[in-house]
Amino acid sequence: MKVAVIGCTHAGTAAVKELASQQDVEITVYERNDNVSFLSCGIALHVGGVVKHAESLFYSSPSELAELGAEMRLKHDVLEIDSERQTIVAKNLMTGEVVYDTYDKLIMTTGSWPIIPMLPGIELNQIELCKNYHHAQTIIEKATEAQRITVVGAGYIGAELVEAFEAYGKDVTFIDSADRILNKYLDRSFTDVIERELTDRGIRLELGQTVQSFKGENGAVTHVVTDKGTFETDLVILCVGFRPSTELLKGQVDMLPNGAIIVDDYMRTSNPNIFAAGDSCAVYYNPARTHAYIPLATNAVRMGTLIGKNLRAPKIRYQGTQGTSGLRLYDLNIASTGLTEEAAPLFGLEVSSTTVTDAYRPEFMPTAEDVQLKLVFETATHRVVGAQIISKVDLTQAMNTLSVAIQNDMTLEELAFVDFFFQPHYNKPWNLLNQAALQAMNERQSARV
Repeated sequence: MKVAVIGCTHAGTAAVKELASQQDVEITVYERNDNVSFLSCGIALHVGGVVKHAESLFYSSPSELAELGAEMRLKHDVLEIDSERQTIVAKNLMTGEVVYDTYDKLIMTTGSWPIIPMLPGIELNQIELCKNYHHAQTIIEKATEAQRITVVGAGYIGAELVEAFEAYGKDVTFIDSADRILNKYLDRSFTDVIERELTDRGIRLELGQTVQSFKGENGAVTHVVTDKGTFETDLVILCVGFRPSTELLKGQVDMLPNGAIIVDDYMRTSNPNIFAAGDSCAVYYNPARTHAYIPLATNAVRMGTLIGKNLRAPKIRYQGTQGTSGLRLYDLNIASTGLTEEAAPLFGLEVSSTTVTDAYRPEFMPTAEDVQLKLVFETATHRVVGAQIISKVDLTQAMNTLSVAIQNDMTLEELAFVDFFFQPHYNKPWNLLNQAALQAMNERQSARV
């Protein structure tokens, strides 16, 4: 069987590793870059000096995949895919040679690319993206000389970058069109805590405003212009989101309106000879019971591995995702899973919530930091659909536990009485998750009285 893999970051690498152990599989990988498997989530750690060498952010290499039996065509840009004829046209970016190939099965793992707003001045120097290894090197180099740095886009990557730049003594401005940071992951009581931490450290939050243009001198950016003000800057990092890189298959497989490829439970597209995984795909979002675009490395590696296991025949079903994610900013440990209370109505869900703020372990212990945990659930059914946690002690694994609960449609009544261990070093007799579910049940009962 002749298999072509287009793109080789997380999903592609996982698929190749899984397929390489199988008999009678001829794998050819097409990749625009000269590397594979770069963990872009580590860029801010590299910028902040936590990770000393960007090379350590790779967990595989072209040579490793080649040793497993894959033919690695690096620096090759695929120009055309014909799904009816099952052919590929690619260009060798080093020699200019055009390569023609065929496949029996195609694996589309082209990932995503940062959204670049087409605004006046976007072509100026010192306006950078944050996605791959080369971006990381550029940011490090240019941030060294820049004193005033503006980060546009207040998601996880943006938040981690502003922390890193502030730690290096830079004057940092954080801009987003939403009225609060991290609004896709956390509800307001959580983002309020984080915003206070950022502003206390001198980071300038300019929220609820939209970038309209960039101004510059001598070809380099000097000002960011929004609908509410103008901000001096020496360097701009754009972190406004990602778009699936799926133009090659447009009109050939089913997609969401944003171009994310729709796959079934076995990673098959609407074309039986084409599989897809990772940031190029929509995923089944269990809390909302629908497909959604949630680009995460964790989704990518699972989906890529499942392609390898299901390529010949459907064997192992993808169980969907909760979009579980975590973040550490300064001494705050933050994580979430599933839907926020604010986002749930966008998916047609009527939800309620409860928030527990308590010491994470008995007060008789030498220390007992407070933790804030929020549980989001369907009002009518009590099905758990989301949760968030923040604390100075690392309790983020609680969100992994609740991810399993959401995946399995657990209700408040079930979660309230799940068996968790008790040990004073770690928790209280009533585990925080039990406590949150019990509190929600009692609040609902009181509301009915």
